[in-house]
Amino acid sequence: MSDTRRTRANGAASRERILDAAAEIAGERGYEGTSINLISKRSGLPASSIYWHFKDKDELIAAVIDRSYEAWFATIQAPVDAPEGATQAEVFRLGMRASGDAIAKFPDFLRLGLMLILEQRPEDPTARGKFLEVRSRTAEGVRLLYRTLFPDLGEADVGALITLTMALSDGLFVAQQAGEIDLGTGFDLLATAILGAADQVRVLSRQR
Repeated sequence: MSDTRRTRANGAASRERILDAAAEIAGERGYEGTSINLISKRSGLPASSIYWHFKDKDELIAAVIDRSYEAWFATIQAPVDAPEGATQAEVFRLGMRASGDAIAKFPDFLRLGLMLILEQRPEDPTARGKFLEVRSRTAEGVRLLYRTLFPDLGEADVGALITLTMALSDGLFVAQQAGEIDLGTGFDLLATAILGAADQVRVLSRQR
């Protein structure tokens, strides 16, 4: 390996160590309790190395959110392993369960993002903005799915189902963090709730 390639590899490895340490500490202490000094101690790298990769803590936490989200997103792109002859609703349930299982495997983006949203920290725009960005990206993905799954529903009704999906997903994640539910099981229930809500929307639409 050339010196240039070795330097790049070492730099990438250091960056991953920093992100791992930041994710662990932020998960334990929240945004406010996370510091470059603690990340340096946990990662075993000097603060200068952290600042070489990231401008400040805010940018670092944004990178943690981005890495976790991309890992989750890549996981849910895998085709659903559905039995032959499965209905569209059954495939949807399996896909939602897989999404929940993937969040349990890569929780940092949602855990840190929800903390930042609830804290409403105006002085930390990068990390909060990153979470809002990936949240918007998720909502758009759900919109595309629901336009296919519920082609008879209007845009406003699909939007209401997206809002319900995102809100229930957040609540299920909190319940999982409290040890109250398995996310795969919870997202299976979420799928059932969305299918039922879509049916109810159809009924209400016919009554208008």
